Parts: sequence; structure tokens; C-alpha cells
Amino acid sequence: MHKISGQRDPAAAFTLPALRDDASERRQANRAVAVSAAGLAVTGITELLIAVLTGSVGLLGDAIHNLSDVSTSAVVFLGFRLSRRGPTERYPYGLDRAEDLAGIGIAVVIWASAAFAGYESVRKLIAHGATGHIWIGIAGAVLGIVGNQAVARYKLATGKRIRSATLIADARHSWLDALSSAGALAGLVAVALGRRWGDPVAGIAVTMFICHVGYDVTTDVVRRLADSVDPQIVAAAEAAAGELPGVVHAHARARWTGRRLRVEVEAWVHPGLTARESDALGRTAAAAVRDQVPDVDSFTWATRAAPA
Repeated sequence: MHKISGQRDPAAAFTLPALRDDASERRQANRAVAVSAAGLAVTGITELLIAVLTGSVGLLGDAIHNLSDVSTSAVVFLGFRLSRRGPTERYPYGLDRAEDLAGIGIAVVIWASAAFAGYESVRKLIAHGATGHIWIGIAGAVLGIVGNQAVARYKLATGKRIRSATLIADARHSWLDALSSAGALAGLVAVALGRRWGDPVAGIAVTMFICHVGYDVTTDVVRRLADSVDPQIVAAAEAAAGELPGVVHAHARARWTGRRLRVEVEAWVHPGLTARESDALGRTAAAAVRDQVPDVDSFTWATRAAPA
């Protein structure tokens, strides 16, 4: 039997038993995106028609934002489709990160919506524009609130169930749209009470909401692409591997690629450990890490001989 040298051994990857049906999760994600897009299309078109009738910039911004979500849904759908492709020589990890890249599209749409809503609101405020058919506008704003809340809850529940950061980000975007509709509603109520400036001021408030959520979504997407993970994941993996007999010290790293959590552990083991024993220890470590970090999909194990 060969002894482990003082140099770092080649890393060994261990296949972990699947705890979820990936194909089923992708179907759920695609269904959530399609249903949400259809609901937002109906809501957005209805609001747009009412906004044109009433001249409400708050409602117009909300309508454009909802309709932009339909294009966002197409970006998310494309990300899920691309992530289905398996590993190749050029992309040895597959295209799981396509889901994360789709998040960039969501962020771009949010900021574009903010720019448009802000421009229209300021323009109407300066021009002292009028708003008509107030009660029809109020009904349209209420429709926007109900439609977006329903879509947001549906996508959030699905995103958490299948652990998709992109779908969760898209759900937050829809939640933002519900707040946007609420802002438009407040502005129209103010106009109904004789405050003409209520609608453009509401439009500016809607823009601020959009910018706030845009910042949050952009931060989440950037952190994901920069391989940010919850520090507790790394700590749990190190503790699970470090407590095994024969392991002197363990150092772990982790990263998300789409919905896959990959964990790598480099362990310093007793110098007298054989290669076969080290391999068996790695398999034990894989099981121990899975017990502490159930979300892990890929586990890589590498060893070094600890100083005598």
C-alpha cells in the first residue's frame, strides 16, 4: 500500500445521492415563469389601457414595469433552458450559471423601469398635467396590487422549493410591482381629494421603490456571481470533516453554480494513512458533510499529510 506523500494529493470528487428531482424542479420553474408571464401580461395591458385613458403617470409607470416583467420572464426561461445542458470540454461544469446570469437581465429591466417611471413623473409634475377618470384609475391600481401579489407569492414559493436564486429575485421584482401599484393608488386617491400633484409625486415614490429593490436584486446577483456563500455553510463543512478520526485539520470552500452547491474540502491527515484509507475517509467525509449541509450537490476531497 502506498503512503500519502507530504504533497497535496489529487482531489477526488465523490458523487452524492440526489435528494431532489432536478428535471421536476426545472419543470416547476418553467411553469412558474410561464404562468407568471401570462398573469403579468394581462395585468400590465389592462393598466396600460387605463393609464392612457386617465393620463396617470403613476399607473403608466406601473403598467410599463409589469409589461417589462414579461420580457424578464423570457430571460429567466432562457436561463433555465441553457442550464439544462451538460458538461462539455469547454464548459466542464455545464451551464448551471446561466440561471445566475439571467439575474443580470432582471436587474437591467428593474433599472430601466426606474429610469422611465422617474422621467415621466418629473415631466408631469413640472408641466402640471391633469388626471381624469379617477375611479377607473383607482380600479386599475387595485388590479395591479392583486395581480402582482399573486404572481410574487407563487414565484417565491416555487423558487424557495427548488432553491432558485433567479426565481426568488424575480419574485421580489413582482413584489416591488405590487408596491408600485400601491403607490399609484395613493396618488390617484390624492387627486380624487383635490391634490393634482398627487399622481406625479406618487410616480416619483414608485421610482424610489423600484430603485431600492433594484439595488437589492443587483447586490444579490453580483454576490452570487462572485461566489458568495453563507459562512455557516463553510463552517459546517469544516466541522463535519474536521471531527473525523484521522483528520488533523480541514479547510473548506463552497460555491453556488445556479441551484447547485459545490463543496471542496482540503484535509490534513495523519502521515501514516494509506491511499486506500484516505479514499475511504473521503467517502466518510462526503456523507458527514451531506448530513450537516443537506443542500450540497457536489463534494471534492483532497488530502495533505499533516506535519509529524
